[in-house]
This record gives sequence, structure tokens and C-alpha cells, in this order.
Amino acid sequence: MLNLIRELTDAFGPSGFEEDVVRVIHRYSEPFKFSVDAMNNVYLSLKSNTGKKPVLMLDAHTDEVGFMVQSIQTNGLISIAALGGWVMSNIPAHTVNIKTQSGTLVRGIVASKPPHFMSDAEKNAPLQIENLMIDVGCTSRDEVVSNLGIQVGDPIAPDVNFEYNETTGVFFGKAFDNRLGTAAVIETMRQLAEIDELPFDVIGALATQEEVGTRGAMVTSQIVKPDIAIVFEGSPADDLYFDSQTAQCAMKKGTQIRHMDASYVSHRRLIDSAKDLANAADIPFQSAVRRKGGTNAGRIHMQNKAVPVLVLGIPSRYVHTHYNYASMDDFKATVNLAKAIAMNLDLNSLNLKL
Repeated sequence: MLNLIRELTDAFGPSGFEEDVVRVIHRYSEPFKFSVDAMNNVYLSLKSNTGKKPVLMLDAHTDEVGFMVQSIQTNGLISIAALGGWVMSNIPAHTVNIKTQSGTLVRGIVASKPPHFMSDAEKNAPLQIENLMIDVGCTSRDEVVSNLGIQVGDPIAPDVNFEYNETTGVFFGKAFDNRLGTAAVIETMRQLAEIDELPFDVIGALATQEEVGTRGAMVTSQIVKPDIAIVFEGSPADDLYFDSQTAQCAMKKGTQIRHMDASYVSHRRLIDSAKDLANAADIPFQSAVRRKGGTNAGRIHMQNKAVPVLVLGIPSRYVHTHYNYASMDDFKATVNLAKAIAMNLDLNSLNLKL
């Protein structure tokens, strides 16, 4: 499981360029039926699926926030466009990888002008994406294009390597939003594959391009046509910013059950069932009501004849930046609750009683 998380989080895969992530998933897909569509959405099906049971879809998105080469200047600096939501002040002075057409990764630095050359007005001015440049150590556009093979349209991702601290039980790395969710789908399905009889046919749907508009989930939900879905997310941890009574996504406090965000309002009876199963199995969880943000649940719950969707979040510090922390215990709690739902949920209990 740790190797799976390591390989997924280290993989290069900003929105629209998830191919390396798909290759990692394929290496871990032996227990399942594997397929991939033209958008690079991945479908994993339990080999025990019958086609006669209600369908439980396990969703996560495979992309990470990144950038794209927008233009290359005469002096060799590279202008960028954002793929996904960034806070501009988090971008400068970090290293990134640019993936060329040949597949080569070229390391660059997001250029940060030294204070020696900045006016007071520049120091206090808000950053704009149009003013951020990547320096790959060249002195001309021709060097960048001819020697390094970088072209307009090439994708860019943070340059970070995964680590696991056995003493604290904490992961460090990039793209926890949402490679941790992707890993949780695979690990949940791996454990479910060992169970002889399940009330559902289980399909993992690993969607692309969530960070640029939940586009992949629009496709996967139409293909899978789930009767119920669980969305796994690397959810932004908030325990450093609020007191213990206000925080709703604290690291090492269990999986986050999301009641609401800007993309959806949860299915109350499914939420209640999930909380009952968590309490019965002593699985730690925390309830969250979010005024902003969104997940693939926003797409999935409106498909077909409407789909009850549960969002389970793995608290992850500093998402949408280069560097993230998350807890192994929270990851396991998320998998354990999803497994309990897949084994025990009565779909009929979700229907409104009149």
C-alpha cells in the first residue's frame, strides 16, 4: 500500500496529462478488470461482479494542479498558464518539472526576482500568473526549444518526492489531492476482492481533469451508471487555522464525511448510514460542512435518475501547493469506512418513506 501511494503521488499528472498516473494504476490492477477510455479515465471492476446487482461506484480523480507552457520568451524564460486553482503567492521560488513531447522531464525554477531589483511598489503588488516565469537555466529561446525540446503546450507539475515518516505515521509529498483518493479506491477494491459475497457490483472510476471542472467524472458517471457512489478526496486540512470545535478536517482525527460544499448537498440517509457503520466499527470520522470547494460528487449525484453520493476525505495539509502532509491512520479510516459500506449498506434503506 505504501509503495502504491508513493508511486501515485510521485507520478507526473496535471489535468489533461494523466498518462503516467494511468500507467501506475495499471501496474496495480491485476486483481481487477482494467479499462481506459479516450480521456484517460480508468475503470476497475471486481472480477466477481455479476451484472445483476446494484452498482457501487468508487470515484477519485487522478489529476493534480499544475501549469502549461504558454509562451517562450526571447531570453529563455517560460510564461505559464494555470491548470487548476493556485494561490499566486505559493508558486514562486519552487522547482517544477516540464514534460516534453519526448517524455523527458526538464527541471525549472519558478523565477522570483531578488529584492535588490524590486521597487517598493513591486514588493507590495499582488502577483499575477502573467508575470510568473519559469527559468530552466537557459539564456535564449533557441536553447529552450532546440536543446531541451520544450514547446508551447507542454505540461508542468511540481517537483517533489514522496517520503513516509514511520515515527509520526505521516506522508509527505505532492498531489495528495487526489492521488491519496486514487490509492484509497485501489486499496478498498483490493480488500473487497477478497470477499466472496457482496451486495453490490463494485466499479472503481478514476477520473481525469477534476481540477479544471470535474470533466472526467461527467464521462465516468455516464458509463458506469451507478446506483450509489463514494467519492474519495484528499481534502484540505483545516486544523491549523481553527480551534478544535471549529475544525472539520483535522489530521489524525479520521476520515472526513462531507455534508455539503459548493458542488452538492449530501444525501442525508446515506450520511446517517455511513455514520452508523463508522460508529459500530469504531472508525474515526469528522463531519464537515463546506461553504466553498467541490468534488466529483457535484457531477455524479445529478446523473441518470440521481445518485446518492458519499464524499470521504483524507485530511491533507497544504493542498494545491507543492508540498502536502497526510496521516496513514486517516487513509486507513477512509478505506475501512468505504469497505464497511460496500459490505453492509442496504440500498433500500436510502429510499424516502412516505
